[in-house]
Amino acid sequence: MFSFLESTATSTQSNGFGGIITIVMLVAMVALFYFLMYRPQKKQEKEAKNMRDSLQVGDEVTTIGGIIGKVVSIKEETFLLETGRDKVRIRFLKSAVKSVDVRAEDAK
Repeated sequence: MFSFLESTATSTQSNGFGGIITIVMLVAMVALFYFLMYRPQKKQEKEAKNMRDSLQVGDEVTTIGGIIGKVVSIKEETFLLETGRDKVRIRFLKSAVKSVDVRAEDAK
């Protein structure tokens, strides 16, 4: 198997296009990596940041820990979540929000 690869490598290098083909393949791999992995991840992070920045008092949210409740107050990087009938209040970081289930303006 290795002899096949060596013979292929020497035959492409004898054409003079071996270096160009290698560079084109590397550029294609980097472009493929960018469009299939890096770009969608950045888009997803941007959407999550926009969701957390648009958090409002009265929104019903689910945290990454699975706690569901209503936002009672918001500060710079934290918010106060009220859960259950006992109206237990817990302070969370905004980065702990997994999803906004019901927007405050939709609940009215």
